[in-house]
Amino acid sequence: MKLIFERGREGQHCTLLPALDVPAVELDAPKREKPLHLPHVSENELSRHYTELAGQVHGVNNGFYPLGSCTMKYNPKVNEKAASLPGFTDIHPLQPEHTVEGCLEVLKKLEEMLCEITGMDAMTMQPAAGAHGEFTGLLLIKSYHDSRKDTKRKKIIVPDSAHGTNPASAAMMGYEVVSIPSSADGCVDLDALRAAVGEDTAGLMLTNPNTVGLFDKNILEITSIVHEAGGLAYYDGANLNAVMGIVRPGDMGFDVVHLNLHKTFSTPHGGGGPGSGPVGCKSFLKEFLPGGSCSVGRVKAFYGNFLVVVRALTYVLTLGKEGIPEAAENAVLNANYMMHKLKDIYPMAYDETCMHEFVMTLEKMKHEIDVSAMDIAKALLDYGIHPPTMYFPLIVHEALMIEPTETESKETLDEVIRVFREIYEKAKANPQAMHEAPVETYVRRLDEVRAARKPVLRYSFTEA
Repeated sequence: MKLIFERGREGQHCTLLPALDVPAVELDAPKREKPLHLPHVSENELSRHYTELAGQVHGVNNGFYPLGSCTMKYNPKVNEKAASLPGFTDIHPLQPEHTVEGCLEVLKKLEEMLCEITGMDAMTMQPAAGAHGEFTGLLLIKSYHDSRKDTKRKKIIVPDSAHGTNPASAAMMGYEVVSIPSSADGCVDLDALRAAVGEDTAGLMLTNPNTVGLFDKNILEITSIVHEAGGLAYYDGANLNAVMGIVRPGDMGFDVVHLNLHKTFSTPHGGGGPGSGPVGCKSFLKEFLPGGSCSVGRVKAFYGNFLVVVRALTYVLTLGKEGIPEAAENAVLNANYMMHKLKDIYPMAYDETCMHEFVMTLEKMKHEIDVSAMDIAKALLDYGIHPPTMYFPLIVHEALMIEPTETESKETLDEVIRVFREIYEKAKANPQAMHEAPVETYVRRLDEVRAARKPVLRYSFTEA
């Protein structure tokens, strides 16, 4: 496919500007030494370019998207309808508050509802993403300890199955990261946790259900161990979709939470952003929130990404008190249905009832016929299925993590199960052919190492 700069020719354009109807003014400012590089294309070529790009993108609206731990939920169109209302789009953040009372009510209403869902007492909508929320939550924890002159707390405990953003966020805050192992059942090793905590423990970062899709049966004991050591418990909201409306992080003993509105509350994900990662806390930490009496400070301009909040509120109001837990239950049902239908040929890392996602281990297949998790994932592309999360969590070798989400029908799940079983048979019959997949896609298999180490991130213009 040609890049936009490789289309068209000098002199082509697609915009007819009206005649200037105000006096022309020369700005007294530095000017470019060279003309700005802009593509010269007609409207026809421009339309074709973006249509071709769209054809190479796979989203939830294209097909099955079981990206484990990312919760690739369908984005209801009613959310977009609400977010496009002029009363929300035609405002300015510097307007007097009395002129945007409806927008402030949106923020307050979603805060109240998210606090009810999570068991928190207060929440800020400022953080722009999940990782940004992690950083903000850790700011609360640090400010709390500093306010008590308890400056010896320099360590954050993180399970070995955690998202990579957890240790990264803790390190950015200047904390020493202490990794603790998982036990044989995939949950936190309590003995290792007890050995790790102490007077230098600032807190624990944990998601529950955890990254292998299991609800930690010892969660109350885990948070109690951390609290007894004087630390705080931080809840990574990555997997809240499995338990929302059923059990609350605040009732599990967590003091701080961050939420991913794109994962749990159906706002656009990734490239469809912008994102939003609200942070909630118990009442004793409220004063440290942005805007509080002992605030950690503003973490983003104004009120965060407001139109994302509008979308999330629309989703919560649409589902209501009954629909929120029903969505969670359906997510768990779909995951268990798929796992049960596949576990006879694809070994499960933890062969027990899962929550919203499950993890396969293809270690035996890799050893016996040299077909890897990567090969299976690439083969799925030829069937119009987005691959599951690969090689994560790191504690599972040759891992494929599958999360079907609640909006997939049984018919879709049955078709995907059929595809997984067909790929398995192909792998047994001709292992070598699996190394060539995908063969039907616009781009064939890439050199993963070269793409990671020598990416081409900018276009080089040929100067005249």
